[in-house]
Amino acid sequence: MLFTVEDGRGGRRRKTLKSRACSTRSCQLLTMDVDEPHPQPETVPPISDDIAAKIEQQDIKLEDAAPAVPEPAPVTVLQPQAPNYELHLTLSGHTMSVSSVKFSPDGKTLASSGADKVIKLWNAYTGDILKTLSGHTEGVNDIAWAFDSERLASASDDKTVRLWDTDTGENVMVLTGHTNFVFCVNFNTNSNLLVSGGFDETVRLWDVARGKSMMVLPAHSDPVTAVNFNKDGTLIVSCSMDGLIRIWDAASGKCLKTLVDDDNPICGFVTFTPNSKFLLASTQDSTVRLWNYHTSRSVKTYTGHTNRTYCIPSSIIHDKYVVSGSEDGKIYLWNLQSRTIAQVLEGHKDVVLAVAVHPTYDIIASAAMEKDMTIKIWMDSTMDTAG
Repeated sequence: MLFTVEDGRGGRRRKTLKSRACSTRSCQLLTMDVDEPHPQPETVPPISDDIAAKIEQQDIKLEDAAPAVPEPAPVTVLQPQAPNYELHLTLSGHTMSVSSVKFSPDGKTLASSGADKVIKLWNAYTGDILKTLSGHTEGVNDIAWAFDSERLASASDDKTVRLWDTDTGENVMVLTGHTNFVFCVNFNTNSNLLVSGGFDETVRLWDVARGKSMMVLPAHSDPVTAVNFNKDGTLIVSCSMDGLIRIWDAASGKCLKTLVDDDNPICGFVTFTPNSKFLLASTQDSTVRLWNYHTSRSVKTYTGHTNRTYCIPSSIIHDKYVVSGSEDGKIYLWNLQSRTIAQVLEGHKDVVLAVAVHPTYDIIASAAMEKDMTIKIWMDSTMDTAG
């Protein structure tokens, strides 16, 4: 004979009598096959006087009428250790706003550029000044390291891109073609190609060995604020004051995709994440967004800083945190996954216009505008540099 018992949720499940079980929250449904005669029902204990009184008062709760079932023990979820960045060094030398800071791929050198027309090279660990590179006739907006850490590219208001030998400090090449300020520059992984963008609204691709422009992309309808290659150099991403993020085929120059937020804020910076599966973009609505460019969706947003006027870069710290400068003079770190603010660094006296992350260690460099003009090196006090 088939005997079916329902649980409190009105559902049904099939189980043999031998496998009867009860969860901690609600009994599972029980269906059993039994032979005649039927088993005798269990004796139901009488209702206690206190419960009967509650029923009379009509304020009984289910948990009063049944034995208490213990809740399962809470599961402890291990959270990543909070960052504890502290000021390690303050570097002075620029005489106007510092526009960019970049660590060399080998991590030994920090390069900085500024509105004072020069590029400075610093020992990344001691802060000692190594070289000052001079040659631009107007302010320098951006710098980029070649992956051998021996060459540096710079983009300037003098409408040129220059290549430098960082061992000798010599300006080895001048690339001309932009018709207005050059605002951004980057190498591909092999360092045989350069991409640049500027106020002439174009993106230009350069052959480094020949010093020639290979391709000019009429990329945007406003100044181009950032350009970057993906990990294997097959894609280029650009963004602009027109609010658009565009992805280009590096070989053909074809525009493969255009991303835009609903409110279309000015996009001041964009880069591929280290694995090249996502884009990290900073916009002048005080938001940093992580984009899945395959689905054209913004999957995470990071807020709390101030960015309404300047093109401020952001970066990912070793797959743990997102970091950005801010117009309130602070540096903000967010947990990459939870999007919560993990730490706020204070010390600058003006807009933090540039941030860079060390390629190996938990070290951040930051730089500020003309009321400050310093570069600060921050180290995580929990950092283990052994090995």
